[in-house]
Amino acid sequence: MNQIVLNHVSFQYPNGFLANEDINLVINQEEQVAIVGQNGAGKTTVVKLMNGLNKPTVGDVTINGMNTKEYTTAQIARYVGYVFQNPDDQIFNQSVYDEIAYMPKYYKMEEKEVKKRVDEAADIMHIREFLKSNPYEIPYTIRKFVTIASILVVEPQYIFLDEPTAGQDLNGTKVLIELLDYLRRKNTGVITITHDMEFVADHFKRVIAMANKHVIADGTAKDIFSNDAVIAESKIKRTEMGMIANDLGLGKDILSPQELVDVVKDRLRS
Repeated sequence: MNQIVLNHVSFQYPNGFLANEDINLVINQEEQVAIVGQNGAGKTTVVKLMNGLNKPTVGDVTINGMNTKEYTTAQIARYVGYVFQNPDDQIFNQSVYDEIAYMPKYYKMEEKEVKKRVDEAADIMHIREFLKSNPYEIPYTIRKFVTIASILVVEPQYIFLDEPTAGQDLNGTKVLIELLDYLRRKNTGVITITHDMEFVADHFKRVIAMANKHVIADGTAKDIFSNDAVIAESKIKRTEMGMIANDLGLGKDILSPQELVDVVKDRLRS
C-alpha cells in the first residue's frame, strides 16, 4: 500500500529550536487529511518533513517505502507536491504557461505532452485565460491557482496544500472543492494545513490536531470538534453551526447547517 509514514520523528532546527517531537503518523495515498492547530504548533514543519523539504533529526519518514533521508527534494517531488501558502514564494517564471510547464520540461517530457498537461491543469483550476499573462500581473488568488496547476502537471501521488482557502472568495473556494473531488477520483492523497474550520468540516473525513510540537488527536471531524479538551489545547474553533448548536445545548458534534436543522426538527417532533 502506498503511504506516508512518520516513525517517532522529531525535527530540530540548526539554531536548536525543537519544532516537532516524537510524531507518529500513517497517511494512505487515497486519504484527504486536514491538519489543524494554532500557529507555532508544528503543522508546517511536519508537512515539510512529509515532502522531504526537512529531514528528520530523529526517526524516519518514508514515502511509499522510500526513506526521505536517502533522496533529494527533486526526486521526492515526483511523488509529493507542495503548494506554499504564499504563491509569490513559488512563482519565478514570466508567464503562467511557463510556470506551469517548468517541471514537465525539467523532467524532459515531450513538448506535446507538456502542452497537454498544462492545458488540463489550467482547465482544472479555471485559469486557461491567464496562460499568456505574467503571473505578477494577475490577482493574488489566481496566482495561488497557478501554483496548484504547476503541481498538478507532474501528477504526484500526494499534494500538500498550505492554507488553500486563505484570501479566496466563494468562487475560488468552489474551484478548490472541485479540485478535491478531482483528486479524490484520481486517488491522489491530499494533506492540507488550514485555519478554515468550515472547509475542514465540510470536506475532510480525517483531521489531525496539533499543539506544542505534538499530534494530540487524530480522527474524524466530529471526533475533533466535539472534544472540548482537544479544542482548548489546539486553540481551534468549532464551526459556526457547531458553536450555535453548542450554545443552544443541542450537542457538540453538529458541524453543518443541515445537521443543525435535523436536530431541531427532531426536538420539535419529540
